[in-house]
Amino acid sequence: MSLVHFSDHNFKKEVLESNLPVLVDFWASWCGPCKMITPMIEELAKEYAGKFKIGKLDVDENPKTATHYGIMSIPALIFFKNGKVMDQVVGALNRSELKKRIEESI
Repeated sequence: MSLVHFSDHNFKKEVLESNLPVLVDFWASWCGPCKMITPMIEELAKEYAGKFKIGKLDVDENPKTATHYGIMSIPALIFFKNGKVMDQVVGALNRSELKKRIEESI
């Protein structure tokens, strides 16, 4: 499974009803730090395929979901398990810290 593109339309099915834990990267095309972590997010999506669902949600195109989760600053990374928020980080993380948080959420 590669990187998933979440939206207001598919969020419930892809994230809240997922059988796997999910990492949602709330981002926007104009955000420098968001662009900086995108390659790492894409690599981790491939590395954890089948164990952890990883995807991105553009806050400009999907304001309903971003507002619901109180996203005020991006990048914002929210970890979900069984439809519930388990962890949340605002700002860019390095690869080792992000992997550690993914492992803790599995």
